[in-house]
Amino acid sequence: MTVHRVRASLASLCGVAALIAFGCATNPVTGRHQFSLVTPSQEIQIGRDGHAAILKEYGAYEDPRLQAYVDSVGQALAKVSHLPDLEWHFTVLDDPAVNAFALPGGYIYITRGILAHLNSEAQLAGVLGHEIGHVTARHSAGRISQQQVAGLGLGLASLFSESFRRYSDAAQSALGLLFLKYGRQDETQADELGVQYSLRAGYDPREIPSTYAMLKRVGERSGQRLPAFLSTHPDPGDRENRTRALAGQATAGKSGLAIRGRGYVQRLEAVVYGEDPRHGYFDGVRFYHPDLGFEMKFPDGWKTQNAREAVTAAEPNSRAQMQLTLADAGTLSPSGFVSQLQRGGQIAGSDGRSENVGGFAAWLGSFEVTTQTGTPSILAAALIRKSDQQMFQVLGRSAAPGDADEARIFSSARSFRALIDPVKLAAKPDRLHVLSVSRSGTFAEVVSRVSPMAISVEDASILNNLQPDENVLTGQVLKVVQPGKR
Repeated sequence: MTVHRVRASLASLCGVAALIAFGCATNPVTGRHQFSLVTPSQEIQIGRDGHAAILKEYGAYEDPRLQAYVDSVGQALAKVSHLPDLEWHFTVLDDPAVNAFALPGGYIYITRGILAHLNSEAQLAGVLGHEIGHVTARHSAGRISQQQVAGLGLGLASLFSESFRRYSDAAQSALGLLFLKYGRQDETQADELGVQYSLRAGYDPREIPSTYAMLKRVGERSGQRLPAFLSTHPDPGDRENRTRALAGQATAGKSGLAIRGRGYVQRLEAVVYGEDPRHGYFDGVRFYHPDLGFEMKFPDGWKTQNAREAVTAAEPNSRAQMQLTLADAGTLSPSGFVSQLQRGGQIAGSDGRSENVGGFAAWLGSFEVTTQTGTPSILAAALIRKSDQQMFQVLGRSAAPGDADEARIFSSARSFRALIDPVKLAAKPDRLHVLSVSRSGTFAEVVSRVSPMAISVEDASILNNLQPDENVLTGQVLKVVQPGKR
């Protein structure tokens, strides 16, 4: 789903009265008063509402054992943090982006993408400890306050946010935080707290610098829906060397600290790697969704993006956009759903007709909506009833009703079909495979013996925090990626 900043105000949470009432709050880490427009109870509300929205947008990874494992590591760190009595939540997201982030109120998220790139439990503890530090030091509250004072606001919107707002203000605020950068001072403090919490929980923080070496290698990779870790966690300097120095100072004279490398890697066996085609994938401009059982062609040359909640496409110069979602229409017919939208005030008017699309009952036409500024706007719209449980909705906007881009939007909607190709219906994702090295050699030599491999030697070396020319020994545990099927 295309996500961008909108003028969704936090006024319901932090109005002028709040500015006077909660202008100061105590920072749990420093013990000092700090300027804040958000109270601790409001942080919890933002996190709670945001959590539901995060799960809807990105989805939790469906592996109860992996979820429980990450939660156990996170809870051990939380207990030795500055907020041990807070109700903490740790969730693995079903997203290939290499990222981890925190919402206010104790909600910590780590993607399967970054889990795949870590190689020890101590590394995992360092990442989670860093995010816990952002919460305990109230960095998100600070970012909200700064945005409010600047009058910018926070929020999340789809392409058509003016008329189809799905989340509460608190949830929009929480999601909006994901796309704002922390300040360098916040990052420095979170690094320090990550080292501190890892050590308190018995982990060796000397594992942390290798995480930042890995993140630098993947930092410039694109095609991720979530921003990459370093794009929202700016480097306050040479982070690898800085955390090495912090860890060295913290561990001086200490022994028996946990790393648990082999056991961590083995937990990653069969974890999905990269995009999961079962949730939909593009082959050129044609989109296939095995789980939902449909296919659809998008306009030639448009930029496309698939997310759990929506598929979006935009003309290269952003003159036009379109979005495909499932509509919450119950068992209504397409025309009946249009009438319901109009009666409920979600649209100001409509002009269209019923027709057949791909053998399914449909309605195509236009919706008149009112923007946040009060001005009218026209959206191209298509509703397609695929089954008793599924109504698909296409919404589009072009420079002017009736222009060539609007025609492309309708042509795309009319290409909607049931997916019947057995090969495409059986699409499977690439998965991690853990192996023990049978014969020593350079990393490149060892993985070249593995066939087939779904990623390059360079990508596999990043996955293992190694260099292609680095020697690996007999018995060493490595991760490779086995190809799925499309």
